Amino acid sequence: MIEKNMPQFIAEHPGLKYSFYGGKGGVGKTVLAGAAALWQAQRGKRTLLASTNPVHSLTSMLDQDVFGKPTPVSGVPNLWAHEIDTRDTIQKSKREIREKIEWFLRFAEIKTKADEFVESATMNPAFEESAMFENMIDIMFEDKYEAYVFDTAPTANARRLLGMSSVYGLWVNKMMQSRKEAQSLRDLLSFRKKKQEKDPLMEYLISFRGRMENAKMLLTDDQKTAFFFVTLPEALPIAVIKRFIAWFHDFGIPVGGVVVNMLIDQTMVSEDAPEFVRNRVSMQAGYMEEIWQSFADVRAIVPLFETEVRGVHMLERTAQFLFS
Repeated sequence: MIEKNMPQFIAEHPGLKYSFYGGKGGVGKTVLAGAAALWQAQRGKRTLLASTNPVHSLTSMLDQDVFGKPTPVSGVPNLWAHEIDTRDTIQKSKREIREKIEWFLRFAEIKTKADEFVESATMNPAFEESAMFENMIDIMFEDKYEAYVFDTAPTANARRLLGMSSVYGLWVNKMMQSRKEAQSLRDLLSFRKKKQEKDPLMEYLISFRGRMENAKMLLTDDQKTAFFFVTLPEALPIAVIKRFIAWFHDFGIPVGGVVVNMLIDQTMVSEDAPEFVRNRVSMQAGYMEEIWQSFADVRAIVPLFETEVRGVHMLERTAQFLFS
């Protein structure tokens, strides 16, 4: 049975500000993130529900267009929703990279066009995730809201996304060391008596390191941040979060707990129900045993509803179970 439910967890973390909902694709992350955001907003907190999933579904779930910018959710005071424009984010990142490369080439007096460098940087498979990470922390740093609820990409992507603060930190430290060595050599070999007063690349790296340290501090603060894993009572979603919970702990990202979604209410299934339904109930019961044995921090069980979760009314129904 549930030892500590979601309201109890929230009560023990009154400063919780950043909530992330993740798991295998198709488990209902968007719905549960939406229900959590609605619950926060209804308690008077100015709340942003944001999607970092490249395949967005907030607009469909809310029955209103929330793409590209924070948009007030109709019928819910204090709640805004935002599907991050992935294409715009990527194009913005490409422009910024081009500007930085051109700026560095001028500083280094290298007569080479930036195009090849830009192409190399942006063809990296992780470039899209890097751009999304930058956008996500921009939203967090703006600090316009009292609560942030993020509907993340499937867990493997979310793992890389949230781990980037640590990865970036290691990369920047190495870059800064290399830069210092290169600058010392340049000063040694220079015929100029006066040293270069400013090193724009080093200034950028120092600024970027501070930004990543701030991001890491927010993402690893167990009083402000929590990542909730969503699973179905099925083999694959359970296996996915078993693998990734340890990884999140290793990166210092606080795990808030596990939420079980779409459990069929056995009391609604009669003995003369179709065999298919009875088999599904039996299967889920077996996996619920595995869930109880595998996870000590189950926070809520949300049932399988008779209809899809779409619109504010259904989110309210979901929130009743999520926070009961």
